[in-house]
Amino acid sequence: MEIPYTVEARPDTGLYNAKVGIWLFLSSEVMLFGGLFSAYILLRVGAVPGTWPHGWQNLTLGTINTVVLALSAITTLMAWVACKVREFGKFKFFHACTLLLAVTFLCIKCEEYREHLNHYEIYMKDGTYADGDMVQNDAAQDYIVIDGRYTKNEMDLYDLRSQKVVEKELKIPRSQIQDMQSYGPWHNDYLALYFTLTGLHALHILCGSVVIGYLWGPGRKLWKTDPERFTNRVEVSGLFWHFVDLVWIFLFPVLYLT
Repeated sequence: MEIPYTVEARPDTGLYNAKVGIWLFLSSEVMLFGGLFSAYILLRVGAVPGTWPHGWQNLTLGTINTVVLALSAITTLMAWVACKVREFGKFKFFHACTLLLAVTFLCIKCEEYREHLNHYEIYMKDGTYADGDMVQNDAAQDYIVIDGRYTKNEMDLYDLRSQKVVEKELKIPRSQIQDMQSYGPWHNDYLALYFTLTGLHALHILCGSVVIGYLWGPGRKLWKTDPERFTNRVEVSGLFWHFVDLVWIFLFPVLYLT
């Protein structure tokens, strides 16, 4: 028995089944990310003045990733247009570009995570602070080496927007260290939200890439038997991809520009 409305539009909604399904799914996604953005707003508004981090993100990498996702939105749209005009070769090219851009985005995001996890805030026993990238942390040595700076005021570590931070190689004896912690999600509320929001977004990029890769690879067999239904699948995957792009449009200014 053939399932109705897999290609033609339903009379009650004006949409075919898969498109109704993706819009319902994206509604739940809006609630998911909306809750996380709300948590960010509430925690930021409720933070003690001067203690909410600013300028902690790599703006250059964030900007590059924004451009990468914007280009991927164009290529996934062009892939769908190629299917509509029955130019399958162009579809394969544009979908391949989308996959390449998705991998690029994830690689850049991994580099950002690496930077955070390699960056340490060190509490000294004399009441000062050291902050910087770990260079050497050999347990056999009685010292560690970071590329960073010393400061007497912890508030200097929160807002880096107007600071001219001069970093140099610091050799810090372990005997002078009271505590040290990397800038992972456990460091503070801001980084917990940063890793949660961007990690969940990266997971959506990964899942979307799997679907796009399937359509570009084994899933393209449907093109030979039912090109219209295949085109609809490409459109549905594109709607999800555009939603992921839209989420990043909100994440970028919230996390990188404020």
